[in-house]
Amino acid sequence: QVQLVESGGGLVQPGGSLRLSCVASGSSFSIYAMGWFRQAPGKQRDRVASITSTGSTNYADSVKGRFTISRDNAKNTVYLQMDSLKPEDTAVYYCNAEVPSRPGIFTGYWGQGTQVTVSS
Repeated sequence: QVQLVESGGGLVQPGGSLRLSCVASGSSFSIYAMGWFRQAPGKQRDRVASITSTGSTNYADSVKGRFTISRDNAKNTVYLQMDSLKPEDTAVYYCNAEVPSRPGIFTGYWGQGTQVTVSS
């Protein structure tokens, strides 16, 4: 079992910044693929950004150039730096871990979510 605990959400004005953090349990964090997803009311949960165990990153088109995902394996933590925030970024943000259990087989884990509200 892997537990994920997010923090850093809140209320911010348009154009502002927030940094989300997600701390993972377990001693093998460095081999987890990590990601951030978000879900707005009445909408499906969508991937925002992901980072592999080797540090390769990928972003949704809607956040490219504004959001940055990073990881600190020594702290078992993945971050999402969000700049130039827009009202449409308002959502609950979830941390995801894909943990390899066997070659080519992954188990997914989710955090409890953290609310991000962008409003003036």
